[in-house]
Amino acid sequence: MSENKTGTPAEFKTNGTITGKGVVVTEQSSIDALSSRGYGVLEDKIFTLSFYESLYLLDKGLLEVRDNGLTLDFQALLHKSEENDENAWVNYLVYRDLRSRGYVVREGFGASIDFRIYERGTYGKDTAPYLILIIQEGKPVLVDDLLSAVQQCQSQKKELILAVMNRRGEIVHYSVGELHFPTVSEKQTI
Repeated sequence: MSENKTGTPAEFKTNGTITGKGVVVTEQSSIDALSSRGYGVLEDKIFTLSFYESLYLLDKGLLEVRDNGLTLDFQALLHKSEENDENAWVNYLVYRDLRSRGYVVREGFGASIDFRIYERGTYGKDTAPYLILIIQEGKPVLVDDLLSAVQQCQSQKKELILAVMNRRGEIVHYSVGELHFPTVSEKQTI
């Protein structure tokens, strides 16, 4: 068995090759192990890990990434990721934070949802109860975009969680929903 960064035995270790969409893994036993844990997407018989998943697995010592025969370290993979997504570092930090809390994290959908998260033990058995929208301190967010995300979540009976990253890279999570005030009649005045 291989060992990860913390010195504990790793369950598996695999290799992948970088592409424009992420890191492609071809070994079937690794694909099975990764997909059962909520990693990657199988599309047209090609199993691809997103860049943030690849960074996470590389950091944990579970993945070796190659580019034209050269092995990439974390910084080189991050640089490649940033060529495709200017928010690669932020996405990775939020992804790592959620995974470290025990959630299975999958790619979001639509223009405003960054991630879907599953509680421990529910991945593959139920739909994701939470949708994540990443917000960075100092970067404005339009109220219309936030409202659209809330409405999208409510229409799917999901809970919207804002993952707010401050300038120091710390992440705070907030649950968001619509607030409805009861109508006040003349008899109910204070």
